[in-house]
Amino acid sequence: MQIKKIFDQEKIKILQFNLKKGNIDAPENFSIDKVAGHHTKNDLQLGFNVEQKLIRADYQVEIKTESEGQNKKEAKGQFHFVYLIKVDNLEELAPLNKNQAAVELHSTLANAVASISYSTSRGILLTRLQGTALQKFILPVIDPMSLLKAEEKPKGGK
Repeated sequence: MQIKKIFDQEKIKILQFNLKKGNIDAPENFSIDKVAGHHTKNDLQLGFNVEQKLIRADYQVEIKTESEGQNKKEAKGQFHFVYLIKVDNLEELAPLNKNQAAVELHSTLANAVASISYSTSRGILLTRLQGTALQKFILPVIDPMSLLKAEEKPKGGK
């Protein structure tokens, strides 16, 4: 008996990307050489339009330098990325629940969308941060599912 494979990465397409916010605050006399590390705060929210086979991934990241008292003030950055993703068989991978109020997201699709959003943002940040107080920062490799754990149930559905 052959098992039907419903997840197919070739059925996923990034339709649109938008940088909603890109802000870096660097104090006067800030020394990049005194930065020992960085603190990050991530947030990924997903919205669905099953009828149109669309997922909206809103990824936000806050970055703050950690200079261990070597700089008077720390540098900070805030970024908000929005991805519009089409999944050809979204109705199979994110069916509406019994109340028709939310989708029940297939874990493999959740992982793929989180990975796409996070990794694409990493590449964009690498270029955007060059020549700034945050130029040494690289978005760390993480388990993409950790981005979705705070979100108990994905939002949306139509």
